[in-house]
Amino acid sequence: MMRPRFALFFFLILVTASLAQQVGRLPRIALPDASPVVDTVEGKIRVVPVGRGLSHPWSLVFLPDGRMLVTERSGQIRVIRDGILDPQPLAGAPKVHAVRLSGLMDIALHPNFAQNQLVYLTYTKNVKPEPLEVATTLARGRLVGNALVDLKDILTADTWPGNGGSASRIAFGRDGMLYMTTGASNGDFAQDAASLRGKILRLEDDGKAAPGNPFVGKAGYAPEVFSLGHRNSLGLAFNPATGALWNSEMGPNGGDEVN
Repeated sequence: MMRPRFALFFFLILVTASLAQQVGRLPRIALPDASPVVDTVEGKIRVVPVGRGLSHPWSLVFLPDGRMLVTERSGQIRVIRDGILDPQPLAGAPKVHAVRLSGLMDIALHPNFAQNQLVYLTYTKNVKPEPLEVATTLARGRLVGNALVDLKDILTADTWPGNGGSASRIAFGRDGMLYMTTGASNGDFAQDAASLRGKILRLEDDGKAAPGNPFVGKAGYAPEVFSLGHRNSLGLAFNPATGALWNSEMGPNGGDEVN
């Protein structure tokens, strides 16, 4: 049986390939009927599709009962159980601005999900229709049956004009705090310490700035900021052995890096 972390690793590979195909307009890669074996520097890996019929999948989480919740960039949250995609998306997903790379992005469960059923989402929100302004937004709701209820935006980053998209990832750390990436693919927002764009934010589970953040009380710095100077972060994960935070960000012309 594929372990959740490895399944997520392969899922992110497929998502990255999907984004590359979209941007470069390359032909889509069909999922194989068989389970191909791929040679890597660490040895051979068998790739097993865990779901079919998704449209631009962006992220996934495993529920305690083994089901997967998968976000689609267009705004749906899909359910996969035992390799079968439920034709009915979860009810209660936020209305997203899904244009180009914008839309519904990451999904995460609260560390105490078994007790509180809290689910977190990041998405692109249409803040102002004319002239268009959008913003990366963090929302929180409770999973009840096949629906998200009491969904509420708990953090909205700075707006930007037009349809430009920037990624957002979220992950809970060992300290119980929520870490969230925000992109800044245009302008100088990533270097602007007062802006929430182009940053890794460290938050309490209600979206407020976490205590002990490195710039709290420093003039000109947003208290939510944990790290700044990021362009477009498509990866965020904690090393399960050391607890260290790893982040990958993408850019054109060789601008990819791992922090």
